[in-house]
Amino acid sequence: MTPKVRKAVFPVAGLGTRFLPATKANPKEMLPVVDKPLIQYAAEEAVAAGIDELIFVTGRAKRSIEDHFDKAYELEAELEKNNKAKMLEIIGNILPSHVSCIYIRQAEALGLGHAVLCARPAIGDEPFAVILADDLIDGRPKGCLAQMVEVFTHYNCGVIAVQPVPREDTDKYGIVEVQPIDSRVGKIHSIVEKPKPDVAPSNLAVVGRYILPASIMGILAHTQRGAGGEIQLTDGIATLLTQQQVLAYEFEGIRYDCGSKLGYLEATIDYALRHPELKDQFRGLLKDKLKTLA
Repeated sequence: MTPKVRKAVFPVAGLGTRFLPATKANPKEMLPVVDKPLIQYAAEEAVAAGIDELIFVTGRAKRSIEDHFDKAYELEAELEKNNKAKMLEIIGNILPSHVSCIYIRQAEALGLGHAVLCARPAIGDEPFAVILADDLIDGRPKGCLAQMVEVFTHYNCGVIAVQPVPREDTDKYGIVEVQPIDSRVGKIHSIVEKPKPDVAPSNLAVVGRYILPASIMGILAHTQRGAGGEIQLTDGIATLLTQQQVLAYEFEGIRYDCGSKLGYLEATIDYALRHPELKDQFRGLLKDKLKTLA
């Protein structure tokens, strides 16, 4: 019987230097897309996929993430006093009551692989998901992680989300070489971190969603520093491939690279155009702005 994926790791200790000065004192994961921070979109995607334990691997100046998911007694009291029931409901239901949060400090920024390894005490011997919040994915018809859980349940092995990228951009991603075995599913033969376009095994890029077996933790504990002088999750997965099958899954939906300013702006526009309260006014605003550029 395939074990249930109950836990998700959110590596949120990065410095977010591409968004300075906005991220000098505010984590990039707390940047809002319309009216919710990126980390909340990621948490909601995890909960929709059946996750009930959220493990945040944090660093210095990341306290606002913990505060966001905590109860805000003073704010709730003020909203209640002013009869702002709708606002009270919004902040009181950021996470369902059955979902718990764990916070683990990554004392030194040694890479994504190291961040995942920091969560080892909370993972135990269970399979788990990894979600990078700055990859905002609008999964269709269901969330990206929920799609991946279905693949994991069917094949009972690790699953990594991938999407095709322009060949000239392979040096920005982990790249996989796969053998197709089903619609949108391929067996990974190799994975390499940020290869130059002329040596990349394909143009299938790893994006910020993973479902991994607990055994990856033992591998990461012995993984040497790789690209950028960091412990790369990609290198750990490459070793895992020598021991067991890992699948690549081309998810259905749209990914926004909110680690880049342009991707973040694109996400903000698209989500505003679908926002139930703002979409009509925002569409009109965009039309007016485009007229001035004509």
